[in-house]
Amino acid sequence: MIVSRRTALKACAAASSTWMQRLYGRTKATAFALIGDRYHNSDYIRTGLRRTIDQEMGVSVDFCDEVRMLDAETLDGYKLLIILRDGMIWPNGYADESSNAGYVAGGRPPIVSEPPVPKTDAKQQFWITAEQGKAVKQFVDRGGAALLMHNVTYISPSNADFRDVLGAVTEQHPPIRKFKVRVVNHDHPITRGINDFVVTDEQHFMKYEKDPKHLLLESVNEDGATFRDLGTKSAAGWAYDHGKGRVCYLAPGHMLTVLWNPEYVKLQKNAVRWLLRQG
Repeated sequence: MIVSRRTALKACAAASSTWMQRLYGRTKATAFALIGDRYHNSDYIRTGLRRTIDQEMGVSVDFCDEVRMLDAETLDGYKLLIILRDGMIWPNGYADESSNAGYVAGGRPPIVSEPPVPKTDAKQQFWITAEQGKAVKQFVDRGGAALLMHNVTYISPSNADFRDVLGAVTEQHPPIRKFKVRVVNHDHPITRGINDFVVTDEQHFMKYEKDPKHLLLESVNEDGATFRDLGTKSAAGWAYDHGKGRVCYLAPGHMLTVLWNPEYVKLQKNAVRWLLRQG
């Protein structure tokens, strides 16, 4: 079934009548945020970032979880692109429905359907297209800013332009566990005044592909827990100019308790200010 662009827009804006007003006649927000995936509920991301960036900083954000909306037409007029989601969609459903968070919260009852749900080819697909990757790169190169968070490293394997903007590619992650986020450069405006902090989160490991001088943060498992042959620590944050624009990546972000860690809140706010050249 072909879904019109207007239908997709309405689906994204269902929770925000003010966004519809912006898109169909008035000024857009400062930031467009593409959020949410199978493993990361859109609501906790919207709740987390709306309070810290939109309400407390006064940086208006339009939130959307429809991946088809990420294109040059949508980005035109925004100053900041925020992405917190991975690179996969599951159009034919999930092979293991027990991964649904609601199922776990409900006490794991037997899954019964009468009549049975028809079986489908439940495989992941990469959603980002060549045109979308190009749109992101052009947006930044022409002066836009990008705050890329948490599991966006899973978008990089399927798109060279996005990978170039982000500057990294995933090496996956272990199950949720406690680790420290350590500041490795205290002189950058994003990390100035930021203390090391501890979170219980997905510790994402990645191959960082830009100049080491741009690194700001690393994640360290101080309990000595390793991941595969990658050791106990990984790059966890960086920032640099890209063309006429700016890019910042921050790795933590799997749960609301992570997004609202007080030191991480300060870090996110510093990043937004730096990206928007507010000081």
